[in-house]
Amino acid sequence: MSLLTRTEQALRAHFDAAAGMGAPPLLQAAMEHAVFSGGARVRPQLCLAVATACGDDAPELSDAAAVALELMHCASLVHDDMPAFDNAPLRRGRPSVHKAYGEPLALLAGDGLIVMAYRVMLRAGQRHPQRLMALLDNLTQGVGLPHGIVAGQAWECETTADLGQYQRAKTGALFVSSTCAGALSSGESAGAWAPLGTFLGEAYQVADDIRDVIGDAASLGKPAGQDALLARPSAAQVLGLDGAIQHFENLIDQASDSIPACASRDMLRALVQHESERLVPKAVCEGARLRRIQRGAVAPVTVR
Repeated sequence: MSLLTRTEQALRAHFDAAAGMGAPPLLQAAMEHAVFSGGARVRPQLCLAVATACGDDAPELSDAAAVALELMHCASLVHDDMPAFDNAPLRRGRPSVHKAYGEPLALLAGDGLIVMAYRVMLRAGQRHPQRLMALLDNLTQGVGLPHGIVAGQAWECETTADLGQYQRAKTGALFVSSTCAGALSSGESAGAWAPLGTFLGEAYQVADDIRDVIGDAASLGKPAGQDALLARPSAAQVLGLDGAIQHFENLIDQASDSIPACASRDMLRALVQHESERLVPKAVCEGARLRRIQRGAVAPVTVR
């Protein structure tokens, strides 16, 4: 079974079990709209890939950890799209939740998904209480203060923000939680797997910045040009488009190199490279590299 198939099956099963019977129909429909909308499922697949590398001796727990991460991610997107933040009409090529169901239900749907993420973990972790405690702490670090995705969203409300700190919180934190959750659900230490999440998470945010400049709503599944419109910190703004692409390539290389020695190392590297090509195709990277060579600007790009 592929990681994506396993993720989708686990999401459906855990969502249905956690929602139960008798919930307000429109709220449940709004939550389903947020979750089952064709997302790439990068974070849960990353969690399951690391769990596989660490033996995956409690698959029911690693499945739950992967589902909880995706539910948290989807909740953050629901809130991110609302008029108080991006006021985005589209998400994954479909109307965003507040456009489809209204602002009150969108707010409640995001809140409901956050609570559901913890319920999924608690229900699955009863047979592994020590692992459960570590997984819950790991999840809160990826979501809450001081460096989780809530903090990342809040940096957009400040008058100034350090680009690296902003990106590590808004996107990177949940990637770190994903790689660490894979190890923790299998009873292994998370420390060796955190760098993979750090580099891949930052690469993902840089790619989002690049795509916001070069993409369009049809290809992105959401509005383009939002960083400039909303005056948000952006790698493309700070480094220029070519510099941002070079930074993205460097981060992908660092992510691949950071994978610990294990039987699944080739599989994990293939997953990283697949995501790299999906996010910023090689043709785009090659074009940027040629422009840098023509200008004589080939020094590595660094971001604080």
